[in-house]
Amino acid sequence: MSLSTLNDIFFAATAHNLDRAMLSRETGAWVPISSSDLRRNVAGTVHALQQWGVRKGDRVAILSENRPEWSTADFAILLIGAVTVPVYSTLTPEQTAYTLRDSGATVIFVSTEAQLRKTQTILAQTQLQRIVVMDQLQIPIDLPIPCTLMSQFMTQGPSTLDPQTESLARSIQPDDLATIIYTSGTTGTSKGVMLTHGNMTSNITSSLLGFDMHPGLTTISFLPLSHVTARHVDFAMMYHGVTLAYCPFMERLPETLREVQPTECVSVPRVYEKIYAKTEMSARGFPNRAIYRWALSVGRANKPAILAGEIPASLSWKLANKLVFSKIRDGMGGNVKTFISGGAPLGRELADWYATVGIRIHEGYGLTETSPVIAVNTPIDHRIGTVGKILPNLEVRIASDGEILVRGPSVFKGYWNRPEETQNAFEDDWFKTGDIGNIDADGYLSVTDRKKELIKTSGGKFIAPQPIENTLKLYPLVGTAVVVGDKRKFAFVMISPNFALLEELARTNNITFSSRAELVADPKIQALYEGFVEDVNQNLARFEKLKRVLLVPDEFTAENGALTPTLKLRRRIIEDRYRKQIDGVYAQAETASP
Repeated sequence: MSLSTLNDIFFAATAHNLDRAMLSRETGAWVPISSSDLRRNVAGTVHALQQWGVRKGDRVAILSENRPEWSTADFAILLIGAVTVPVYSTLTPEQTAYTLRDSGATVIFVSTEAQLRKTQTILAQTQLQRIVVMDQLQIPIDLPIPCTLMSQFMTQGPSTLDPQTESLARSIQPDDLATIIYTSGTTGTSKGVMLTHGNMTSNITSSLLGFDMHPGLTTISFLPLSHVTARHVDFAMMYHGVTLAYCPFMERLPETLREVQPTECVSVPRVYEKIYAKTEMSARGFPNRAIYRWALSVGRANKPAILAGEIPASLSWKLANKLVFSKIRDGMGGNVKTFISGGAPLGRELADWYATVGIRIHEGYGLTETSPVIAVNTPIDHRIGTVGKILPNLEVRIASDGEILVRGPSVFKGYWNRPEETQNAFEDDWFKTGDIGNIDADGYLSVTDRKKELIKTSGGKFIAPQPIENTLKLYPLVGTAVVVGDKRKFAFVMISPNFALLEELARTNNITFSSRAELVADPKIQALYEGFVEDVNQNLARFEKLKRVLLVPDEFTAENGALTPTLKLRRRIIEDRYRKQIDGVYAQAETASP
């Protein structure tokens, strides 16, 4: 069926009549949720929302980790023409209050007691009138507004939509507002991106052209559904009948991969980076190292075939695959046929390594404001080092300063309650992505950096930090790298180590430490990381070279605010947090100058 609204996806997904439309892990086992279960759960939720007076255009928030109830609530909200407001589960109470207050949400679905308590502390700052809880728990008696368990109306409500409600659902138009998604705030205050039904469905229709998605395949929903990429992927998979297995927490992903053995893997680069780092470290010892290096040489010789989507037939490839490459795939469940990356730049070197070990990653590119996909590599059109060809229903041009501009049906309606910022986001009818890039003669798009993240030294030279950071992250002992140097005399790098691997290495080499601060201050550790940076400097222009290394004793995470929920750097927050140390690096350099 053709798609015009997200409600069409619900009707298509339930029409598949699958025994395993979704999978949920409960009490140690994976429990299937059928298409008819989904239909019943959504119908019951719709009925409850209507009883509470939720109408077309009302905003309803979802504050939850990934789980079947997330999609159930989302479909129910959309079917009655209301507007879904996703809220990242890792946000602080203050950040959560901002999203709820700014959107004007009146009902909220929360996942756990912890999320319920967080919501309770900020109720006075919101317009909330009712709370729905997904977990089975005792409702606190001290709540000032009604609170209901979601299970009560999912299982005890109607088993299907009544004719009047189905008619309402089918009357929703492509131009109707579907969702307000708050940007993750890498450059400032979070803004509510208004996406219509037509924005998202036009993108879903085009983004998987060339991919063979059908019932019988399985993928894991682990990227936060509060982010547009994950939500887009889940909608697209459900539309095509692909089974979704929900993984609520990133730390459970390795065991979920082993247990579910998915056939499709859609991820952000950080997950691919961790798999690479683990592989590199596990192959350290002889003879493992020798076998691994030999296998890589075989892989490099066969890389053109892999990138063309072929399976090499040579005996050396088959042996390398059996001894090494299959073990890497086993870490991802052993059954993945399609690998897709989005949400942040993958990096050419990392894509090269995966192709060398027999895995072709289809990198894509987009933004929340574009619903999100602008371009993607497909099994048919694939060029490593690019983000693929532009979707057929979009236009892209490169501005005189290198900025990527886009227009088409998936470009957003505007920022919620921010008309001036909406106007500033466009040049005529072209949306300004804020990214720098180029299009080659064959139509493949490359993204080189964020326009606002380009570093301009005091000497007037521009440095693109992301490619340098991506290269450094190929060193397994590097957790996160942040290039610093805007308006300064030179650039240097701040590194948060991969502490799990670094602490293991220190113990193996009898380096004693009682804290991470003591560990990163050790001269041998300092010299080790300076060596990594010196290696990277060999391939940089003189003005790009990193003159200092600052090791920090902290991990950069979404929980401590250094990364967005989709694991992108929050540069401004990181630089503000380490302002004293950064100033110290430059002061020390001044002192050392003749």
